Amino acid sequence: MNLHDLSPMEGSKKTRKRIGRGPASGQGKTAGKGHKGQKARSGGSIRPGFEGGQMPLQRRVPKRGFTNIFRTEYATVSVADLEARFEDGAVVDVDAIVASGLLKKTLDGVKILGNGEITKKLDVKANAFSQTAKAKIEAAGGKAEVM
Repeated sequence: MNLHDLSPMEGSKKTRKRIGRGPASGQGKTAGKGHKGQKARSGGSIRPGFEGGQMPLQRRVPKRGFTNIFRTEYATVSVADLEARFEDGAVVDVDAIVASGLLKKTLDGVKILGNGEITKKLDVKANAFSQTAKAKIEAAGGKAEVM
């Protein structure tokens, strides 16, 4: 085989459709754009969401509320879950909570809530604590440390 024998694979090269080039091409005269109208003109495209002058759906629907994009969203864990998953005297941090299967995503941080009871002495390190959670952990002899 020589260099001049090489050619592209059959069907891999396709010629560009040249519209508006005479009657023989089948794409002559109106060039597949129909007769007149906005879509037949040059530069005549209709933007997405345009409904022909009718008030668009996006403007018809009532707008309510506000979304604060700067809000910190915590993944929450209750003290009852810590009681069930960890041994007495364990150090509980974000990595340990994820490893135990209590959380999949930590979002902007982990907050410990005071739901349930705790009897084990745990050293808990999290991004935030509710007041009741902090009181319950410290009452059981553990430490609640904000990271």
